[in-house]
Amino acid sequence: LQLYTVRDAMQRDVLGTLKALKVMGYTNFESYGYDALNKTYYGMTPEQFKTMLEDLELSTDSGHYGFADYLWSSREELLAYTDACIEGASRLGDEFIVWPIVREADRNLEGFKKLTEQLSIIGERTSAAGMGFAYHNFGYEFEPYEEFMPYQYIIEQTDPSQVKLEVDFYWVARAGVYTPKEIIELAPGRFPLWHIKDMDKVTRDYTELGNGSIDYKSLMPDPDRAGLKYHYIEQGGNFAQDSMSSVAQSAQYFKNELTPLF
Repeated sequence: LQLYTVRDAMQRDVLGTLKALKVMGYTNFESYGYDALNKTYYGMTPEQFKTMLEDLELSTDSGHYGFADYLWSSREELLAYTDACIEGASRLGDEFIVWPIVREADRNLEGFKKLTEQLSIIGERTSAAGMGFAYHNFGYEFEPYEEFMPYQYIIEQTDPSQVKLEVDFYWVARAGVYTPKEIIELAPGRFPLWHIKDMDKVTRDYTELGNGSIDYKSLMPDPDRAGLKYHYIEQGGNFAQDSMSSVAQSAQYFKNELTPLF
């Protein structure tokens, strides 16, 4: 599970939330909200959070970090923040750090060109540190921006050994340019991280797995072809009741219907 899904519950009670998620069947998580200044996750040092997870026989392998705030930063500023993220993730024992979003004001030709430059700088640094780095898509990367489609540009202009891709299948489906299987064929082996979530049949907003219009049983790509290492259920909002009820429903659907695909 991407823990951002249950951010309200995590803010109230980290330990209680993790215990409840374990009962639902979740064992591995992707973090969010790292405080690079204080070097904390959810108000805890990386070691404290890791111990909490290990005591529950849970783990994390990836995290989303605030790189969007550094799109226009100097190389020195970007590397200083990257080093702080690498330190936190290393102390937590993670394998990947992720650039999760591009601010709306930066979704333009100049912004995406700058993005690829910054991704390359981060990728080189994380690779040298023995850590993986990935870029997470939304839907705006599939829109044509004068000279190029941003997603293809990112793939072409970055080193595949240093900049991986975290594919969000909801946003791929919503953009409608590629199917989940087709997106993998743009860069086979470069998708170690997946976000799996469903799309409301009417509003096209997020919804619980099995409630929406994305037929994963027929659309799910080959994990080996993609280079998959970790997959995360996610639902950013639009909960039928509340976030914890939604992730419980999604976990049950995944176990019953989608587990055989992996």
